[in-house]
Amino acid sequence: MEVISPRQNVIMLGLESSGKSTLFRGLTGQATGEEANFRGSTITARRGNMSRQFALTDLPGIRGNDDSLTTRMALDATTDADILMLVVRAMDVVRELPILLSSPKLQGKRTLLILTFADKIPSGLSRLEQSCSEELGIPVYAMDARTFTLTDRTELLSRLKASRPLSLPSGGLPSLEEIYALQPQTSWLEHPRWGSILSVGLMLLIFALPVFVAYLLSTWLQPGIDQYLIEPVKIATMRWPQLLRLFLVGDYGMLTLGIYSFLWAFPVVLLLGLSVAVTEESGLKDRITQALDGPMQRIGLHGRDLIPVLSGFGCNVVAVFQSRACSACTRRSCVSLIAYGSACSYQIGASLSVFGSAGYPWLFVPYILVLGFIGAWHTRIWNRGKEPLSPPTTETMTFLQKPELHAVSWRVRAVIKQFLLQAMPIFLLICLIATAMQASGLIGMLSAAVGPLLRLFHLPEAAAGGIIFSIVRKDGLLVLNQGEGELLRSMSAGQIFLLVYLASTLTACLVTLWTIKKELGWSIASALAGKQLLTSLVSSVILLAVMNLSSG
Repeated sequence: MEVISPRQNVIMLGLESSGKSTLFRGLTGQATGEEANFRGSTITARRGNMSRQFALTDLPGIRGNDDSLTTRMALDATTDADILMLVVRAMDVVRELPILLSSPKLQGKRTLLILTFADKIPSGLSRLEQSCSEELGIPVYAMDARTFTLTDRTELLSRLKASRPLSLPSGGLPSLEEIYALQPQTSWLEHPRWGSILSVGLMLLIFALPVFVAYLLSTWLQPGIDQYLIEPVKIATMRWPQLLRLFLVGDYGMLTLGIYSFLWAFPVVLLLGLSVAVTEESGLKDRITQALDGPMQRIGLHGRDLIPVLSGFGCNVVAVFQSRACSACTRRSCVSLIAYGSACSYQIGASLSVFGSAGYPWLFVPYILVLGFIGAWHTRIWNRGKEPLSPPTTETMTFLQKPELHAVSWRVRAVIKQFLLQAMPIFLLICLIATAMQASGLIGMLSAAVGPLLRLFHLPEAAAGGIIFSIVRKDGLLVLNQGEGELLRSMSAGQIFLLVYLASTLTACLVTLWTIKKELGWSIASALAGKQLLTSLVSSVILLAVMNLSSG
């Protein structure tokens, strides 16, 4: 009987944007792999199998001279490696490699070096590869990870088997002055005056265009869904037991409200996922965050902190995890901005649905602008008096390039999988709970309790469900579509706007708050929630006064 030895654990380590994710996909054939906390830490790693002999673990990218949680814990996690796979950009090996080699935890480990972006060095590549191998005493392989081939896989597995402990270079690495390397192309995004303005415009386009297209698609599909799916089911279940019918096609029914959730949320999730994937794979996202470093510092954040904030438009929980890459002095502020101003894709879909059902789809534009402006103001106000931010670590400018179709599709498939297997089941559970609360009279009791707050803002008590369920999850806003939008159509545009804003900002959803608690502790999570509640109420009073003045 053949005895199969356990796979050796290969840990991949490199700086951000070094091509690790692309290399991981090529070696394992997986979009994201199995995501889980690394053993003994809270750092999220991706795992996959390369062969019967090797398993691959991809740690988050690190930054040089950085105090972020991911940088510190990624270096600590290398102690569990059987083999270390160092990933460095070939055109920047002289700067990046010493940063990786500075960790004493790498010493004594079997190691190999991968030089990515090999296509950016038209001449002298073989000399660079040979010099690095001679100086470090380890196998080195140069490649273009974006065009991963079977030959690349074979060569990498061969070098893995030949890996050995590295030796620190004595004579130094070859200077790139002697090697012809392409430099990242400059663009208007690097312009000292117009770069930040153009970056803001691009950022708005990245999110506004897919949301607008999603709205048009959902608006076009809804009449057909109502006529050919929901209405026939309502008629077919007329003689069913009342309670069973309530759970299926009632105001909060799994079919009626569940289909509204899918109809309005899924196109947003899909198209936003596609837009973000294209932005990341093209290198635009890194250029935008670098260009916005100055404006971001005015609210107490670095430009690179914009990356988790932008990720929050997909999912706030994922964004909180990504904030681990923030500097220790900005992480709390970044999480605060995510919780307040990053409208997740489910929240966007739900708010679009509410505005559309009410007959005021144009309200979505001022809603997003107000959310972003007050979110930035909230972050700046609550971080006044802190020490000035230290200059960000030096970051290499990324190349702007055509996104590869397979790389984009990998990212989008992961987004779809998360929506179908995680988001929709949770919302269907909310539908069940809402129906049970309605049948037991609990919603009426909670509505009465929330009534004083709603009356303060001239809102009907019947809208309390939107506030209550948005606290559980932001697409709980969809319960406002109860009665096929009858409640919404009885309210003015100003009331609809204020209701959606309040429901969005009073607090982060419970899942996000729980994640913040796990990451930063109860005291910080409670403090952030209290500050957000106060900002939401004060800003809502200001918005109400402005609307009254404009209407008067």
